[in-house]
Amino acid sequence: MEQIIKSLLENDLYKFSMGQAIYHQFSDYKTTWSFKCRNKDVKFNEETVEEIKRQIRLYCNLRFKEDELEYLNGIRWIKGSYVDFLRLWKPRYDDFRFELHDGELQIETFGTWLNTSMYEIPTLAIVNEVYFRMNYDYEKLMADFRARADEKCRKVQEGVYKLGSYSEFGLRRRLSAEAQEYIISELSKTNSKDSHFLGTSNVFLARKFNLTPVGTMAHEWIMCVGQGDHKHNPAYSNYYALNAWVKEYGVLNGTALTDTITTDTFLRDFRLTFATLFSGVRHDSGDPIVWGNVMIAHYEQLGIDPKNKTLLFSDSLSFEKANRIYEHFNGRCKVAFGIGTYLSNDTYIEPLNIVMKVTKCNGQDVAKISDVEGKGMCKNQEYVDYLKRSIDWRMKNEGVK
Repeated sequence: MEQIIKSLLENDLYKFSMGQAIYHQFSDYKTTWSFKCRNKDVKFNEETVEEIKRQIRLYCNLRFKEDELEYLNGIRWIKGSYVDFLRLWKPRYDDFRFELHDGELQIETFGTWLNTSMYEIPTLAIVNEVYFRMNYDYEKLMADFRARADEKCRKVQEGVYKLGSYSEFGLRRRLSAEAQEYIISELSKTNSKDSHFLGTSNVFLARKFNLTPVGTMAHEWIMCVGQGDHKHNPAYSNYYALNAWVKEYGVLNGTALTDTITTDTFLRDFRLTFATLFSGVRHDSGDPIVWGNVMIAHYEQLGIDPKNKTLLFSDSLSFEKANRIYEHFNGRCKVAFGIGTYLSNDTYIEPLNIVMKVTKCNGQDVAKISDVEGKGMCKNQEYVDYLKRSIDWRMKNEGVK
């Protein structure tokens, strides 16, 4: 099989956003990441796993090229000190551990947060592409993918969907590099009065197609900043994480993720200063209409006009779902979408529901308490219970200023 990841730019933009802040503020943090396939009926075999390992070795041999670093340096909020660090950086295969038990693939990475954070997206992209190429008729899958992609583009062009500004977020769960490049190429030529394709989270393809690279922070940022310092009360994870983000970026690069330890808890810390500095917020779990109404009410309660803020939706979206959300909120705020698997892996075969999450930081468990059950991956239920108790105490006993 050809090399899948051919450039270190082939990563989601928020890995560079967080990477710069990690480099400047948390370079000594150590993390453990764990892979999980949530599909109950999917089994991996030895041959597939060996190819995954070979592809990750190839990825670990890559280095940034000078023209790639120049591109990163041209992004407004990327600093020269971080670009200089990336000039020296390379992935380490020794940071990876692989096991296969009764068809269940286990991958863990260990090391500095600077390193292990960068591995998540390329690892998931490799697992996806190897699995589909080795277990199915790939050419048949790709033909079906193209047909569905063409139909989506046709409907956007004809105005069937009203999507406002939307981006492609599908690198981690794409059918293949070929598939992702195809859909981005087609969408970049497809616009209508009510739908504008803004860009992609894949920095490599954003550069190739002269699109906007899109992405700010992920749950790992709130989890590690908020829970990695063992002196912190984890119920204040959002405060610590947002404060560190503002220290790094000021008013630039500011879309806050709300659901790491529930949106209700997030709103306790997302008061006037943060709500003013951040250009918007991102939805990643729970009912999007309910969430959006809550966020608009929150901005209004703070005396901020929500029409000047962006609600970015990114949870399991299709064009149909995005269209409904857009029509509900259009005119009340700025609306944007990050659409993943629906764009990058839509075929007659169910896509893999695979994740790779940070599970430890500085030797201690970390956890996500999402707005819906089933999105966390903490291996220590005692820590999850402790985090829930901390959040519960804060919500019941702390007054809102």
